[in-house]
Amino acid sequence: MGPPKSPTHHRKRQAAVGRKRRTRQRWCLLKGCEQRFSPRQARQRYCGERCQGAARKWSRWKAQQRYRATAVGQQKRNGQSRRYRERAKAGKPPEPEAVNEAARVITPQDFFRAHLRPAGLLRALRPPAAKSLAAFLLPGLPASAAAGRRAGAALEAGAPLIRTY
Repeated sequence: MGPPKSPTHHRKRQAAVGRKRRTRQRWCLLKGCEQRFSPRQARQRYCGERCQGAARKWSRWKAQQRYRATAVGQQKRNGQSRRYRERAKAGKPPEPEAVNEAARVITPQDFFRAHLRPAGLLRALRPPAAKSLAAFLLPGLPASAAAGRRAGAALEAGAPLIRTY
């Protein structure tokens, strides 16, 4: 800065120029954010990178909507849709033709036959030993006072035998 024109005002001007100016806080212009922030640049409108990116994305979307509202934009969009439908139709496999034969009916016997064991395997299975009804219903009780707890003690004489599978 050059020498002042009037030496009487010299000190007042020098003091004003030497101070740093602080920018006042602004509101973020992104809809939904609207936070207060201190801008680092004079034309800063958004509080951070995330808000700036969201605003840019919205701006591109809005421009696309305006373009599609014009006649040229509608023609281009219709052409895109037509080409997509043609590609989708060409890529589909042809539908199979209907067969005139009668449909095969699966009976319950046919359905369960796959789950049955062959007869050769059934011969190898041994049935479990027969137990009396009392032994089945009362496994923890001794047979009688005289019988004790020895293995193979009969619980009752002549009781009907049941098979457990």
